[in-house]
Amino acid sequence: MLATLFFALLQAPNVVPVVPTDSGEAHLRNIRQLTFGGQNAEAYFARSGRQLIFQRQEADTGCDQEYVINTDGTGLHRVSSGKGRTTCGYFYDDDHRIFYATTEHAGTACPPRPDYSKGYVWALYDYDIYAARADGRDARRLTENPHYDAEGTLSPDGKTIVFTSLRNGDLDIYTMRVDGSHVTRLTHTLGYDGGPFFSPDGKQIVYRAWHPQTAGDSSDYKGLIAQNMVRPVRMEIWVMDADGSQQRQVTNLGGANFAPYFHPDGRRIIFASNHKSPRSRNFDLYLINLDGTGLEQITTSSEFDAFPMFSPDGRQLVWASNRRGTVQGETNLFIAEWVEQP
Repeated sequence: MLATLFFALLQAPNVVPVVPTDSGEAHLRNIRQLTFGGQNAEAYFARSGRQLIFQRQEADTGCDQEYVINTDGTGLHRVSSGKGRTTCGYFYDDDHRIFYATTEHAGTACPPRPDYSKGYVWALYDYDIYAARADGRDARRLTENPHYDAEGTLSPDGKTIVFTSLRNGDLDIYTMRVDGSHVTRLTHTLGYDGGPFFSPDGKQIVYRAWHPQTAGDSSDYKGLIAQNMVRPVRMEIWVMDADGSQQRQVTNLGGANFAPYFHPDGRRIIFASNHKSPRSRNFDLYLINLDGTGLEQITTSSEFDAFPMFSPDGRQLVWASNRRGTVQGETNLFIAEWVEQP
Protein backbone atom coordinates (compact mmCIF):
# COMPACT_ATOMS: atom_id res chain seq x y z
CA MET A 1 0.00 0.00 0.00
CA LEU A 2 2.76 2.47 0.91
CA ALA A 3 4.62 1.68 -2.31
CA THR A 4 1.47 2.30 -4.34
CA LEU A 5 0.88 5.63 -2.59
CA PHE A 6 4.49 6.69 -3.15
CA PHE A 7 4.26 5.91 -6.87
CA ALA A 8 0.99 7.83 -7.15
CA LEU A 9 2.55 10.87 -5.48
CA LEU A 10 5.48 10.80 -7.87
CA GLN A 11 3.08 10.84 -10.79
CA ALA A 12 0.88 13.63 -9.41
CA PRO A 13 0.94 17.13 -10.95
CA ASN A 14 3.58 19.47 -9.50
CA VAL A 15 5.15 16.60 -7.49
CA VAL A 16 7.49 15.30 -10.21
CA PRO A 17 10.84 16.70 -9.01
CA VAL A 18 12.73 19.36 -10.92
CA VAL A 19 15.94 18.05 -12.50
CA PRO A 20 19.05 20.26 -12.27
CA THR A 21 20.28 21.76 -15.52
CA ASP A 22 23.82 21.07 -16.65
CA SER A 23 26.27 23.94 -16.78
CA GLY A 24 25.58 26.14 -19.81
CA GLU A 25 21.93 25.12 -20.29
CA ALA A 26 20.74 28.70 -19.84
CA HIS A 27 17.72 28.37 -22.16
CA LEU A 28 16.20 25.62 -19.97
CA ARG A 29 14.47 26.14 -16.63
CA ASN A 30 12.57 23.80 -14.31
CA ILE A 31 13.49 20.60 -16.16
CA ARG A 32 11.17 17.73 -15.24
CA GLN A 33 11.57 14.06 -16.06
CA LEU A 34 8.36 12.55 -17.44
CA THR A 35 9.29 8.90 -17.93
CA PHE A 36 11.42 6.57 -15.82
CA GLY A 37 13.14 3.56 -17.33
CA GLY A 38 13.41 1.84 -20.69
CA GLN A 39 13.44 3.53 -24.08
CA ASN A 40 11.15 6.54 -24.59
CA ALA A 41 11.59 8.90 -27.53
CA GLU A 42 10.09 11.11 -30.24
CA ALA A 43 7.56 12.90 -28.03
CA TYR A 44 5.34 15.36 -29.89
CA PHE A 45 2.88 17.83 -28.41
CA ALA A 46 -0.86 17.80 -28.90
CA ARG A 47 -2.28 21.05 -30.23
CA SER A 48 -3.59 21.76 -26.72
CA GLY A 49 -0.07 21.57 -25.32
CA ARG A 50 -1.34 19.36 -22.50
CA GLN A 51 -0.41 15.93 -23.86
CA LEU A 52 2.45 14.21 -25.67
CA ILE A 53 2.42 11.19 -27.97
CA PHE A 54 5.63 9.18 -28.10
CA GLN A 55 7.11 5.76 -28.73
CA ARG A 56 8.02 3.52 -25.81
CA GLN A 57 9.72 0.15 -25.88
CA GLU A 58 7.58 -2.46 -24.20
CA ALA A 59 9.39 -4.75 -21.77
CA ASP A 60 7.63 -7.96 -22.79
CA THR A 61 8.27 -7.68 -26.55
CA GLY A 62 11.22 -5.28 -26.77
CA CYS A 63 9.27 -3.43 -29.44
CA ASP A 64 8.18 0.21 -29.68
CA GLN A 65 4.51 1.10 -29.25
CA GLU A 66 2.75 4.48 -29.19
CA TYR A 67 1.87 6.02 -25.84
CA VAL A 68 0.26 9.23 -24.64
CA ILE A 69 1.21 11.05 -21.45
CA ASN A 70 0.10 14.33 -19.89
CA THR A 71 2.77 17.02 -19.73
CA ASP A 72 2.68 16.86 -15.92
CA GLY A 73 3.77 13.21 -16.08
CA THR A 74 0.36 11.67 -15.33
CA GLY A 75 -1.99 9.57 -17.44
CA LEU A 76 0.51 7.32 -19.23
CA HIS A 77 -1.36 4.91 -21.52
CA ARG A 78 -0.82 3.01 -24.75
CA VAL A 79 -2.76 4.05 -27.86
CA SER A 80 -1.40 1.60 -30.47
CA SER A 81 -2.52 -2.02 -30.72
CA GLY A 82 0.53 -3.67 -29.19
CA LYS A 83 1.14 -5.56 -32.43
CA GLY A 84 4.27 -5.20 -34.57
CA ARG A 85 6.50 -2.14 -34.15
CA THR A 86 5.39 1.50 -34.24
CA THR A 87 7.07 4.87 -34.65
CA CYS A 88 6.39 8.57 -35.16
CA GLY A 89 2.98 9.30 -33.63
CA TYR A 90 1.24 12.66 -34.05
CA PHE A 91 -2.03 14.30 -33.00
CA TYR A 92 -4.38 15.83 -35.56
CA ASP A 93 -8.01 16.89 -36.00
CA ASP A 94 -7.76 19.23 -32.97
CA ASP A 95 -6.42 16.32 -30.88
CA HIS A 96 -9.43 14.11 -31.57
CA ARG A 97 -7.33 11.75 -33.70
CA ILE A 98 -3.77 10.48 -34.04
CA PHE A 99 -1.66 8.99 -36.80
CA TYR A 100 1.46 6.83 -36.49
CA ALA A 101 3.49 4.29 -38.45
CA THR A 102 3.24 0.58 -37.69
CA THR A 103 4.25 -2.81 -39.09
CA GLU A 104 1.23 -4.67 -37.67
CA HIS A 105 -0.22 -5.38 -41.13
CA ALA A 106 2.97 -7.34 -41.91
CA GLY A 107 2.72 -9.45 -38.74
CA THR A 108 1.83 -9.21 -35.08
CA ALA A 109 5.34 -10.11 -33.89
CA CYS A 110 8.12 -7.58 -33.39
CA PRO A 111 10.26 -7.49 -36.57
CA PRO A 112 13.91 -8.53 -36.14
CA ARG A 113 16.63 -5.99 -35.45
CA PRO A 114 18.92 -5.02 -38.37
CA ASP A 115 22.21 -6.77 -39.11
CA TYR A 116 24.80 -4.75 -37.16
CA SER A 117 27.64 -6.69 -38.80
CA LYS A 118 27.27 -4.03 -41.48
CA GLY A 119 27.99 -1.30 -38.92
CA TYR A 120 25.49 1.05 -37.34
CA VAL A 121 22.40 0.87 -39.53
CA TRP A 122 18.69 1.58 -39.21
CA ALA A 123 16.17 -0.98 -40.43
CA LEU A 124 13.61 0.32 -42.92
CA TYR A 125 10.72 -1.83 -41.76
CA ASP A 126 7.51 -2.30 -43.72
CA TYR A 127 5.78 0.59 -41.95
CA ASP A 128 2.51 2.05 -43.13
CA ILE A 129 0.86 5.13 -41.66
CA TYR A 130 -2.35 4.50 -39.73
CA ALA A 131 -4.93 6.93 -38.36
CA ALA A 132 -7.06 6.30 -35.27
CA ARG A 133 -9.14 8.01 -32.64
CA ALA A 134 -7.10 9.69 -29.92
CA ASP A 135 -7.60 6.67 -27.65
CA GLY A 136 -6.34 4.30 -30.37
CA ARG A 137 -9.71 2.88 -31.42
CA ASP A 138 -10.80 2.39 -35.05
CA ALA A 139 -7.29 2.38 -36.51
CA ARG A 140 -7.11 2.26 -40.31
CA ARG A 141 -4.35 2.49 -42.89
CA LEU A 142 -3.66 5.74 -44.70
CA THR A 143 -0.87 4.27 -46.84
CA GLU A 144 -0.67 0.81 -48.40
CA ASN A 145 2.86 0.61 -49.73
CA PRO A 146 5.00 -2.54 -49.36
CA HIS A 147 7.96 -0.44 -48.25
CA TYR A 148 8.87 2.11 -45.59
CA ASP A 149 6.28 4.86 -44.90
CA ALA A 150 6.99 6.67 -41.63
CA GLU A 151 8.28 9.88 -39.99
CA GLY A 152 4.93 11.62 -40.49
CA THR A 153 4.14 15.06 -39.03
CA LEU A 154 1.35 17.60 -39.59
CA SER A 155 1.04 21.00 -41.25
CA PRO A 156 -0.06 23.91 -39.03
CA ASP A 157 -3.45 24.10 -40.76
CA GLY A 158 -4.06 20.42 -39.99
CA LYS A 159 -4.67 19.47 -43.62
CA THR A 160 -1.40 17.89 -44.76
CA ILE A 161 0.87 15.09 -43.53
CA VAL A 162 4.53 15.25 -44.55
CA PHE A 163 6.39 11.93 -44.31
CA THR A 164 9.31 9.83 -45.53
CA SER A 165 8.83 6.94 -47.94
CA LEU A 166 10.81 4.32 -49.84
CA ARG A 167 7.95 3.76 -52.29
CA ASN A 168 10.01 4.80 -55.33
CA GLY A 169 13.24 3.06 -54.37
CA ASP A 170 14.87 5.95 -52.50
CA LEU A 171 14.24 7.60 -49.13
CA ASP A 172 12.37 10.75 -50.08
CA ILE A 173 9.91 13.20 -48.57
CA TYR A 174 6.25 13.22 -49.59
CA THR A 175 3.08 15.00 -48.60
CA MET A 176 -0.49 13.75 -48.56
CA ARG A 177 -3.84 14.91 -47.26
CA VAL A 178 -4.89 13.62 -43.85
CA ASP A 179 -7.19 11.10 -45.54
CA GLY A 180 -4.22 9.60 -47.42
CA SER A 181 -5.06 11.11 -50.80
CA HIS A 182 -3.02 13.33 -53.14
CA VAL A 183 0.39 11.83 -52.38
CA THR A 184 3.08 14.16 -53.77
CA ARG A 185 6.83 13.57 -53.93
CA LEU A 186 8.95 16.57 -52.86
CA THR A 187 12.58 15.36 -53.01
CA HIS A 188 14.32 13.47 -55.81
CA THR A 189 18.07 13.52 -55.04
CA LEU A 190 19.67 10.13 -54.35
CA GLY A 191 20.15 9.68 -50.60
CA TYR A 192 18.27 9.92 -47.33
CA ASP A 193 15.79 12.80 -47.06
CA GLY A 194 13.68 12.45 -43.92
CA GLY A 195 12.48 13.63 -40.54
CA PRO A 196 10.41 16.51 -42.00
CA PHE A 197 8.55 19.21 -40.04
CA PHE A 198 6.61 22.24 -41.27
CA SER A 199 7.51 25.77 -40.24
CA PRO A 200 5.01 27.59 -37.98
CA ASP A 201 3.50 29.40 -40.99
CA GLY A 202 3.37 26.20 -43.06
CA LYS A 203 5.43 27.71 -45.87
CA GLN A 204 8.63 25.71 -45.34
CA ILE A 205 9.75 22.21 -44.37
CA VAL A 206 12.90 21.40 -42.41
CA TYR A 207 14.44 17.95 -42.74
CA ARG A 208 17.61 15.89 -42.41
CA ALA A 209 19.47 14.69 -45.47
CA TRP A 210 22.53 12.86 -46.70
CA HIS A 211 23.28 12.65 -50.41
CA PRO A 212 26.20 10.43 -51.49
CA GLN A 213 28.96 12.36 -53.25
CA THR A 214 31.14 9.51 -54.53
CA ALA A 215 30.56 6.34 -56.52
CA GLY A 216 31.57 4.29 -53.46
CA ASP A 217 29.11 6.09 -51.22
CA SER A 218 26.33 5.66 -53.79
CA SER A 219 27.06 1.95 -54.11
CA ASP A 220 27.05 1.46 -50.33
CA TYR A 221 23.80 3.40 -49.95
CA LYS A 222 22.04 1.53 -52.75
CA GLY A 223 23.26 -1.82 -51.43
CA LEU A 224 21.83 -1.11 -47.98
CA ILE A 225 18.56 0.24 -49.40
CA ALA A 226 18.15 -3.02 -51.35
CA GLN A 227 18.27 -4.77 -47.96
CA ASN A 228 15.89 -2.25 -46.36
CA MET A 229 18.59 -0.56 -44.30
CA VAL A 230 20.28 2.84 -44.15
CA ARG A 231 23.43 4.08 -42.44
CA PRO A 232 22.51 7.34 -40.62
CA VAL A 233 25.96 8.47 -39.45
CA ARG A 234 26.30 11.46 -41.78
CA MET A 235 23.41 13.88 -42.10
CA GLU A 236 22.95 17.63 -42.34
CA ILE A 237 19.93 19.90 -41.85
CA TRP A 238 18.10 21.16 -44.95
CA VAL A 239 15.11 23.41 -45.62
CA MET A 240 12.76 23.64 -48.60
CA ASP A 241 9.55 25.40 -49.47
CA ALA A 242 6.39 23.44 -48.73
CA ASP A 243 5.97 22.54 -52.42
CA GLY A 244 9.48 21.04 -52.58
CA SER A 245 11.14 23.99 -54.28
CA GLN A 246 14.15 25.98 -53.05
CA GLN A 247 15.90 23.05 -51.40
CA ARG A 248 18.94 24.34 -49.54
CA GLN A 249 21.43 23.05 -47.00
CA VAL A 250 21.50 24.83 -43.63
CA THR A 251 24.28 23.06 -41.71
CA ASN A 252 27.68 21.85 -42.81
CA LEU A 253 28.96 20.51 -39.50
CA GLY A 254 29.88 16.90 -40.19
CA GLY A 255 28.70 13.98 -38.11
CA ALA A 256 25.02 13.22 -37.69
CA ASN A 257 22.70 16.23 -37.51
CA PHE A 258 19.06 15.23 -37.24
CA ALA A 259 15.66 15.71 -35.52
CA PRO A 260 15.22 19.32 -36.68
CA TYR A 261 12.28 21.43 -35.53
CA PHE A 262 11.48 25.09 -36.16
CA HIS A 263 11.79 27.61 -33.35
CA PRO A 264 8.43 29.37 -32.82
CA ASP A 265 9.80 32.50 -34.55
CA GLY A 266 10.15 30.54 -37.81
CA ARG A 267 13.63 31.98 -38.34
CA ARG A 268 15.65 29.41 -36.42
CA ILE A 269 15.89 25.63 -36.17
CA ILE A 270 16.59 23.46 -33.14
CA PHE A 271 18.20 20.09 -33.86
CA ALA A 272 20.41 17.33 -32.43
CA SER A 273 24.04 16.87 -33.41
CA ASN A 274 27.18 14.93 -32.49
CA HIS A 275 29.43 17.02 -34.76
CA LYS A 276 31.89 17.73 -31.92
CA SER A 277 32.55 13.99 -31.63
CA PRO A 278 31.05 12.30 -34.70
CA ARG A 279 31.81 8.74 -33.60
CA SER A 280 30.15 9.16 -30.21
CA ARG A 281 26.60 9.00 -28.84
CA ASN A 282 27.08 12.38 -27.17
CA PHE A 283 24.39 14.29 -29.04
CA ASP A 284 23.39 17.78 -27.88
CA LEU A 285 20.68 20.20 -28.95
CA TYR A 286 21.62 23.27 -30.99
CA LEU A 287 19.90 26.32 -32.44
CA ILE A 288 20.84 27.77 -35.81
CA ASN A 289 19.51 30.49 -38.11
CA LEU A 290 17.91 29.49 -41.41
CA ASP A 291 20.92 30.87 -43.28
CA GLY A 292 23.31 28.64 -41.32
CA THR A 293 24.67 31.36 -39.04
CA GLY A 294 24.44 31.82 -35.28
CA LEU A 295 24.98 28.23 -34.13
CA GLU A 296 24.22 28.04 -30.39
CA GLN A 297 24.50 25.00 -28.12
CA ILE A 298 21.41 24.40 -25.94
CA THR A 299 22.19 21.23 -23.95
CA THR A 300 25.57 20.33 -22.51
CA SER A 301 24.98 16.92 -20.96
CA SER A 302 27.62 14.30 -21.67
CA GLU A 303 24.76 11.97 -22.63
CA PHE A 304 22.40 11.68 -25.62
CA ASP A 305 19.96 14.62 -26.08
CA ALA A 306 17.72 14.64 -29.17
CA PHE A 307 14.18 14.85 -30.63
CA PRO A 308 13.38 18.41 -29.46
CA MET A 309 9.95 19.99 -29.96
CA PHE A 310 8.56 23.30 -28.77
CA SER A 311 5.09 23.43 -27.24
CA PRO A 312 2.41 25.15 -29.35
CA ASP A 313 2.71 28.32 -27.24
CA GLY A 314 6.52 28.23 -27.45
CA ARG A 315 6.93 28.27 -23.68
CA GLN A 316 8.17 24.70 -23.22
CA LEU A 317 10.62 22.33 -24.84
CA VAL A 318 10.36 18.54 -24.72
CA TRP A 319 13.15 16.19 -25.73
CA ALA A 320 14.56 12.69 -25.15
CA SER A 321 17.75 12.15 -23.19
CA ASN A 322 19.99 9.55 -21.58
CA ARG A 323 20.70 11.91 -18.67
CA ARG A 324 19.95 10.59 -15.20
CA GLY A 325 19.56 7.06 -16.53
CA THR A 326 19.78 4.20 -14.05
CA VAL A 327 21.28 1.85 -16.67
CA GLN A 328 23.48 2.48 -19.71
CA GLY A 329 21.48 3.71 -22.72
CA GLU A 330 18.21 4.34 -20.88
CA THR A 331 16.27 7.07 -22.69
CA ASN A 332 13.59 9.19 -21.02
CA LEU A 333 11.47 12.21 -21.83
CA PHE A 334 12.24 15.59 -20.28
CA ILE A 335 10.30 18.85 -20.44
CA ALA A 336 11.51 22.32 -19.49
CA GLU A 337 10.41 25.92 -19.55
CA TRP A 338 12.07 27.69 -22.48
CA VAL A 339 14.02 30.84 -21.59
CA GLU A 340 14.32 32.92 -24.74
CA GLN A 341 16.57 35.56 -23.22
CA PRO A 342 18.70 33.90 -20.49
